[in-house]
Amino acid sequence: MDWRPVEAAIEAATGDSFRVEQQRSMGGGCISQTLLIGDGVRSFFVKLNAASLLSMFEAEAAGLEELLASGSIRVPTPVCSGSGDGTAWLVLEYIPMGGGSNPGLAGEQLAQMHRKQADAFGWCMDNTIGSTPQQNGWMVEWIDFWRERRLGFQLELAARKGYGGALQSQGEKLLGCFDRLIDHAPLPSLLHGDLWGGNIGYDEQGNPVIFDPAVYYGDREADVAMTELFGGFGKEFYDAYNAVWPLDSGYAVRKNLYNLYHILNHLNLFGGGYAQQAQGMIAKLLSESGH
Repeated sequence: MDWRPVEAAIEAATGDSFRVEQQRSMGGGCISQTLLIGDGVRSFFVKLNAASLLSMFEAEAAGLEELLASGSIRVPTPVCSGSGDGTAWLVLEYIPMGGGSNPGLAGEQLAQMHRKQADAFGWCMDNTIGSTPQQNGWMVEWIDFWRERRLGFQLELAARKGYGGALQSQGEKLLGCFDRLIDHAPLPSLLHGDLWGGNIGYDEQGNPVIFDPAVYYGDREADVAMTELFGGFGKEFYDAYNAVWPLDSGYAVRKNLYNLYHILNHLNLFGGGYAQQAQGMIAKLLSESGH
């Protein structure tokens, strides 16, 4: 790896000279290579991938800036991004982790983040969920947005990957009865978009830090739902969230509609048993909608 363009970009962004004298792999990333680089004084967190994926890094940086602007929960500050010699890179503030956990504060700050709102659903640019494209074109109606930009998109992708049959026929039926499932009027809240347990940590002072976002403005329940998908947040988190901004009735049903998006995305990324899980979720949702 030729670090010279990265060093130059860091110097331009920070106004101070920087040379990579130490580097070590940080692991944990299944999409990009992650490294900690330092000059003995300052350290930065770096993501590397193919040069063709620079736009993915640029969208991630813009998403982090959007989250930062909410003044709520901590996120790494983007430093710079670019590409050269076949490699794209994103340089972020390095936040040392390990100060214990404070799920109550995380729940409280997430609710505060969701108070930042837009006039419509979507975002100013498309981004990715994992490595899958995520379409964020603005829409006025949340039901339309979730049908077209989220579940409809993932079902079409699944069909192109060969997952047909009941998944598609039942999926089509589900797309037609959203009005029975989304029976509230959500506000377009700022969402992390990919908030599972692996994308939250705690800094050395115990403050929550969220990272690897797939930002857009949507129903806040979609963020909260994903925290339940793979576990790891705990009762204290939800109690604190609800103390700041209680979830609406009907969330228990809608969370499955929102998490279906992530299960379909996992199917499209990894295959395996996610097809059966998705079909089970669709059948349950159809039953709850009266079908």
